[in-house]
Amino acid sequence: MTGKPSGWPPLCMALVFMAGCTADVADKGWQPMRPLGSDLATLRPPVEAKSATRPAEVAEPTGPLTLRQALALAMLHSPDLAAAAWEVRMAEARAIQAGLPPNPEIGFELESVASPRVVEGVLSLGQVIFLSDKLSRQKQVALLDRDLSGWDWEARRIRVYTDTTRAFVATVAAQERLKLVEDIAGLSQKLTDLASERVRSGKASPLEEMKAKVELGTVQADLAQARQALQAARQRLAAMWGGTSPAFARAEGRLEAGGEIPSVQQVFRLLEQNPEVARWTTEMQRRQAVVRLEKRKAIPDLTIGGGYKREDARGEDAADGFAVGASMPIPIFDRNQGGIKESQYDLARGDEQQRATRARVLTEIADAYEAMASARARWGILTTSVVPEATKAFEVASAGYSEGKIPYLDVLDAQRTVFHARLQQLDALAEYAAAVADIEGLVGQSIESIMQIKSTTQPAATLASQEQ
Repeated sequence: MTGKPSGWPPLCMALVFMAGCTADVADKGWQPMRPLGSDLATLRPPVEAKSATRPAEVAEPTGPLTLRQALALAMLHSPDLAAAAWEVRMAEARAIQAGLPPNPEIGFELESVASPRVVEGVLSLGQVIFLSDKLSRQKQVALLDRDLSGWDWEARRIRVYTDTTRAFVATVAAQERLKLVEDIAGLSQKLTDLASERVRSGKASPLEEMKAKVELGTVQADLAQARQALQAARQRLAAMWGGTSPAFARAEGRLEAGGEIPSVQQVFRLLEQNPEVARWTTEMQRRQAVVRLEKRKAIPDLTIGGGYKREDARGEDAADGFAVGASMPIPIFDRNQGGIKESQYDLARGDEQQRATRARVLTEIADAYEAMASARARWGILTTSVVPEATKAFEVASAGYSEGKIPYLDVLDAQRTVFHARLQQLDALAEYAAAVADIEGLVGQSIESIMQIKSTTQPAATLASQEQ
């Protein structure tokens, strides 16, 4: 019979200590919000998710809807943003799991030796011990993965903000386009009535009335198409907050020219605010941490164990014993050479990917800026010369036709010209406002706040939203 086992309590104490070394990493994955939309409340899932029940349905807004109200709804109820937020929670959970050591293993054996009168029982306990700081390195990688999920959420937030703004602009433009087509339809109806009156009075041939009715039918078809386009735009806007049946009366805003924008160089200087660019600092830290982890994996782990043995022979005194042991792999062949090289290659690839991301975002900024400048130039020409001249020509042609001095084809041509000119003017303003939204999304900051920095500026078209 051996002496009292002295190694058992220290082993148990070590296991208890290791089990209690899990740091709380919950609710720490969110990254600093970009200035754009940072004053709007966003939904963050609870740390303790008791069930997977669906959130309550969004109460569809009624009455006039402002841009601010649409953005507030999207930030709180966007399904895409909510899914990205749950990914942050999942990454937090993975970080917790990554910091947990392996569980100890307990075993029990009972057998008869030589004779049914002799029974031997063994109770054993084993534990894998990391000889390097592998566990902390593993957790560090998971924490950086969690931070990257936070960056992905911020990028998604900016995208939802931008998409909602663009959807609102498209809805306002669709409303204005419908109003424009309705005006043209009213003019076409008046011309048709005038043509019919001239035919009845014998001042014109029936052919003019037929042409007028054909043109009226064409405009009415355009009117039906404009109504469908508005309904589709309203549906896309409501989808930004998960709505399926838009109930708001109208998008309360107007497309107009005014305000200023910064120079393209000033916008370029805000490149680092783009979440896709900013996340690469964390991404490179994660890849460096993976290299360190893979190097630690080359160090084998130690498995220690201890057991209590009792041999009971009936009619005789029981014999007790205690045994300890340890084992570890011999790193002769596998020293994680491939894993180390792969992580190093991935780190080198990250440098190129970071450069590619910066170049891509810079190109997107330049493209958006060019789209804004082009739309602004077209709007200026249309507003100052084309639309006024086309409107004047149509008024002169209409008056001349009513007096029988101008043929109907000239009136029809003038009507089509003024319609297309006003439509192009509206499209230019809508494209301008959408390009402004794209630029703001790419740098994570509004045009107005960028203008606080002194620089050479030029006029911009903006979406003026009437706030309630």
